[in-house]
Amino acid sequence: MSRRALTTIRRWAAALVMGTVLVGCGTTGQEADGEGEDAGTTDIRVKPITAARKITDTRGVTVATDRPPRRIVCLVALCDDMLAELGVTPVATNSTLLAHPEFLGERKAARIPAVPGGFLSPETEAILSHRPDLVIGLEDTHGKLAPALKGATVFWPVQPGDWRESVAYLRDLAALTGRTERGEVAEAVFRRKLARAEGARTELTSLIIFGSDENFGVATPGDDVTAGLFPKLSRYPWRSRGIQGSYSMEEILAREVDVLFVETLSFGGPADGGDARLSRKLAKNPLWSRIPAVRNGRVHEVDPEVWAKGRGTRSLGIVLDEATAKLK
Repeated sequence: MSRRALTTIRRWAAALVMGTVLVGCGTTGQEADGEGEDAGTTDIRVKPITAARKITDTRGVTVATDRPPRRIVCLVALCDDMLAELGVTPVATNSTLLAHPEFLGERKAARIPAVPGGFLSPETEAILSHRPDLVIGLEDTHGKLAPALKGATVFWPVQPGDWRESVAYLRDLAALTGRTERGEVAEAVFRRKLARAEGARTELTSLIIFGSDENFGVATPGDDVTAGLFPKLSRYPWRSRGIQGSYSMEEILAREVDVLFVETLSFGGPADGGDARLSRKLAKNPLWSRIPAVRNGRVHEVDPEVWAKGRGTRSLGIVLDEATAKLK
């Protein structure tokens, strides 16, 4: 698989975003603050969330419901993450994020119907069979469903570019569902965790790589919500080169990476060890063993459902816990 194809796949799987972040004018005042990725310590203050029947989200999309939505279908893992924070279970999902032990766990998650068609092509009839009053999907992947869903339910296309937008989406969903207190608590927990992680920032150089075979990509701030946290935790000298560009093994070696986080992306089945792991496959490259992180046993395979796909406050909180523990 080519690097370009791999990066494209991860953009679908992990919901990467490119380009300028758009800031909309919210009708409910739920926007997150506008601090930069490399700004100082995160503000731990949380503004009150007000219940609303209509919101305008961080990207200028207006969503209105006649009553607090209760039957919600999730087409993107961010939706599952937000609902977990708000104490709501989706009536259907096409994500496996909820099987993680920090969410519902495998047993409870298995009871939630899966949307046929997978992430890329969820079936409209199947979605509507659950009688949803709200469907949340990824804008650049599921926006094409909007015409078919119009009149039958409310469709909300989301596209988080960084953790602040993820927080803003959570606040808006808390407003729509009326679960304002839970939304405030979830935001506060995440902000405090991020502030603590910033206070323990290390000068070690870290890197997140992803892939499903010997080809790999580098997760970069601006393209990836999780990677956007890492300049706050460590030295993270990686910048986006667009969909057609990536970093070579030679460049990674030259930057003397101290700690490596590896996301093994799986398509058609779980990548649960052995030769399926990306780190095992990259070991075939003679340069791999020369990277300081590899020489020193500081290569960590991480759960891509959380690290690559979750992008909500609970997933990002798990990332912070795991990353800061490994960066000591």
